[in-house]
Amino acid sequence: ESSTASLSSSILEYRALHGRTFHSARHPSEYYAPNDDQAQQSIDLSHHYLTLLCGGKLFLAPISEDVKEVLDVGTGTGIWAIDFADLYPKANVIGTDLSPMQPTWTPQNMKFEIDDATLPWTWEENRFDFIHMRYLMGSIRDYTALFKQAFTHTKPGGWIQSAEIDSEWRSDDGTVESVPALQKWNELFVEAGKATGAVFSVIADDLQRKGFAEAGFVDIQSKTFKVPMGGWARDPTLAEIGRIISAALDNDLEGYTLFLWHDVLKWPENEYRPFIQDVRKALRNRRIHGYMLIRYVWARKPDA
Repeated sequence: ESSTASLSSSILEYRALHGRTFHSARHPSEYYAPNDDQAQQSIDLSHHYLTLLCGGKLFLAPISEDVKEVLDVGTGTGIWAIDFADLYPKANVIGTDLSPMQPTWTPQNMKFEIDDATLPWTWEENRFDFIHMRYLMGSIRDYTALFKQAFTHTKPGGWIQSAEIDSEWRSDDGTVESVPALQKWNELFVEAGKATGAVFSVIADDLQRKGFAEAGFVDIQSKTFKVPMGGWARDPTLAEIGRIISAALDNDLEGYTLFLWHDVLKWPENEYRPFIQDVRKALRNRRIHGYMLIRYVWARKPDA
């Protein structure tokens, strides 16, 4: 079945699990995160801190000012695509996602499509000047296959950019390692990855750069950030980013963990609530200097 098949009523038949909604079972992808209002709030908060992280920029790839065709894969609420379309009014922007949770109003130069990016792409080859992907972690089993499809549909000389976060809590002073709930968090995503085949360690496994190179992209560049979980950083900008990240996580800790804990790993139900409470306490504890890694990688398709 085509990944860009027409919208049907089954798309709107969300799965209801544990009081939350998830994308329609029509898609073969088993994406772990909900798509309801609570989840959407965290997505928009993430867009805010990522823009701050990039110095107010929407992307780091050196795309042309007269960029014409742009694809945002896994657009979520569509907030990045809308901002990009506003910034580049002459560009034609398409945002795709498993769920139709985007606003009905959009700039005139953009549209949203329901699309599973793990299925064969049906756009014409060599179409896009810029393909943007962000936070697909947990939804992709084979990043190289995804990037090969993107390569086929990128114009010669066009750019691709991937931004990912690893789910692992880290610290340089041992404060994360001393918190059992954070170690349990790390274990949850490792075991869930083994159980589902989806990747939660994109940065640790260096899948973006490797996948770009295998797909045929050149001029591969990257930037890796240590992003604080909470407002403990001395740098004012990083402290602000950390506070926003903390707010995004605090808003929906359940959304990031419910499906994996209960439905994938089937861990003890009576241990779940204490686990969430302890993670929430850790987020608010400035003595715990936890961070996660975020990596931006961008590359160019060779000229014809």
